[in-house]
Amino acid sequence: MTDLNKIPVTVITGFLGAGKTTLIRHLMAHPQGKRLAVVVNEFGALGVDGDLLRACADENCPEGNIVELANGCICCTVADDFIPTIERLMALPERPDHILIETSGLALPKPLLKAFDWPAIRSRITVDGVIALADAEAVAAGRFAPDPAAVAAQRAADDSLDHETPLSEVFEDQIACADIVLLSKADLAGEAGVAAALAAVHAELSRPVPILPLTEGVIDPRLVLGLDARAEDDLSARPSHHDGAEDHEHDDFDTVVLDLPEIDDPGALADRLARLARDHRLLRIKGHVAVQGKPMRLLVQAVGDRVRHQYDRPWSGPRASRLVVIAEKSDLDPAQLRAALAPASAAP
Repeated sequence: MTDLNKIPVTVITGFLGAGKTTLIRHLMAHPQGKRLAVVVNEFGALGVDGDLLRACADENCPEGNIVELANGCICCTVADDFIPTIERLMALPERPDHILIETSGLALPKPLLKAFDWPAIRSRITVDGVIALADAEAVAAGRFAPDPAAVAAQRAADDSLDHETPLSEVFEDQIACADIVLLSKADLAGEAGVAAALAAVHAELSRPVPILPLTEGVIDPRLVLGLDARAEDDLSARPSHHDGAEDHEHDDFDTVVLDLPEIDDPGALADRLARLARDHRLLRIKGHVAVQGKPMRLLVQAVGDRVRHQYDRPWSGPRASRLVVIAEKSDLDPAQLRAALAPASAAP
């Protein structure tokens, strides 16, 4: 039984665009009588996910209980960001019953779990569980695995080479740390895709862990909250590529923020972004865009070349169109991206 004096914390991890924010919005809408608090960590400087969550604030999770930590990795800034944030939430007049932490899509969860042993908070909170989301369609397509042909060629030349890629390392670390894995976007993957993703995830697990399909973030909260895993006391069962290292870097990835003029055709912009993602191997695109004659913001989100857009809510400030793009550093050329978007973005 969890110590009743400790606030349970659920860490929600998963690669860029796996559906972490969508899951949290569902949990906020179905709090099971709990007062929630949410910490959301963005890799880039533009806070899109935090804005989406604040739009869902209610009496069970008021806006003051939603904290956004942008432009960095929460597990790399424990003393400066994570500890003060947790202390602030625990000092609220109405203490939350449960805290949800959404890590950035590039975060390694194990270093964050180690932070729960920090003297200032270790007697006051516990890791109820680590939920890892994996995009079933992307996993089934092998997006997180090294190129098989390239690996075979490298092994033929030198079988001592490290064949891991930045993508595969992040994916494997997130899965290995999980108490439950959710295969998101199961509807897009289809039955065969979910089966292939299930096999791929099983291959990365070092211990038995439940694996469930997920569509649009909908799941019974009782399946993911109240796990009582006490993960901070079970670190040895959660292997990481970075075990033994004093810290870890995110030098393989980078972000760029693109400012756009108003557009007149959301479909044309979506097509251009899809081509841009394919041509430049972009991992994630998200942000808000102003559309001529429309009072609502156009929310744009892309995972690889899958682009989705919808109007979410009226503009509350300047109609400033901005997209944040995340990619491996070697694929990110801000000048090329801006040049490619300019013709399609400019309104007549």
